[in-house]
Amino acid sequence: MSASQELEKSVTSCAMEAVRLDNQGSKGMAVTMYQKAIAGLLRLVQLYPEYSLNKVYIQRAIAYQERIKTLQGALAPIEPQAETKETVGGTETTEGEKASYEELILKEKPDVRWEEVVGLEHAKRAVKEAIVYPVQRPDLFPLGWPRGILLFGPPGCGKTLLAAAVATEMEATFVSIDAASIMSKWLGEAEKNVARLFGSARKSAIEGKPAIVFIDELDSLMGKRSSEVGGEVRVRNQFLKEMDGIIDKGKNLHIYVIGATNKPWDLDWPFIRRFQKRILVPLPDHHARLMMLKLYTSNLQLAPDVDLHELARLSEGFSGSDIRDVCQAVHLKVIGDFFESGQAADKLANPRSLRMSDFRQILEERKPSVSLDMLTLYNRWFDAFKAL
Repeated sequence: MSASQELEKSVTSCAMEAVRLDNQGSKGMAVTMYQKAIAGLLRLVQLYPEYSLNKVYIQRAIAYQERIKTLQGALAPIEPQAETKETVGGTETTEGEKASYEELILKEKPDVRWEEVVGLEHAKRAVKEAIVYPVQRPDLFPLGWPRGILLFGPPGCGKTLLAAAVATEMEATFVSIDAASIMSKWLGEAEKNVARLFGSARKSAIEGKPAIVFIDELDSLMGKRSSEVGGEVRVRNQFLKEMDGIIDKGKNLHIYVIGATNKPWDLDWPFIRRFQKRILVPLPDHHARLMMLKLYTSNLQLAPDVDLHELARLSEGFSGSDIRDVCQAVHLKVIGDFFESGQAADKLANPRSLRMSDFRQILEERKPSVSLDMLTLYNRWFDAFKAL
């Protein structure tokens, strides 16, 4: 298989997984996979500028980028459309099919390295102290170690990425679930599925491999309720029971529950106290934004006038996801202009370099996805409940 075919296969796999996660409601993981598919498509266009399907790849990348905006709340929600396997990023789904246990969890091993988690030094240190170090030297922790870690903060700042990096670092079993999917699709067999979820994690830990249960949109499962139906109460109680089981200091199994939420103030107190580590994942500072810009433009052709330090200043208030979207949007704009001009017909021609004016135009057209009011709420909650 040629390099281009391998890359195409990887892109297709990422896109199909993104659509599957999107359809089941796992927004955070779906965004991550859509971003990987976009990066792969742009890489294909960059490496093989004469390829006949490049225009299709650009259109597909733009469609995925729009879907990411939708999932992040920038647009009115629309239903993801599944495609056939013959198109890049396609998959076949059956509408109305009830999600099973296997369809609602993601067991694929993540491939995220620490260096991909730019910034977040305080969060990374806290997570290492809670998970990585006890796995490496459990004999140094006579009082036990935290089993529940809560990551909270604005959307798009790296909570899912941080959890995946920890799993990669430890070569742990990574089980990712979406709390909203549990509440909407597991009712009826909820207790059994929750027990299966933690049972799978225990089996991995007993066999000597650490297990991380990652729960996205935690507030959907553990939020305050003015009224609840019986099924919801049973799901929540089962989770409390399972978490109590792994928090037991007398057990040395390496099972960890990492919860992520954009709305920590909606969490109910019985759940908050079971997460011994409560870590704010904030917006990136100037240095972190600069490092992100360097990372996301490392494979792009930049004109000499591009000043990443200035772009880091102009992008103040942007999340990590916002910054990645800006870089992708600039690249898509330049490649789109290249195809629209008809130059792509010349197999020896290449798109022009990305200019500072391109970045300025995109930044003028976009606003940060996190408001100042939201930041105030996060800081207030952190001051009240922080546990680093």
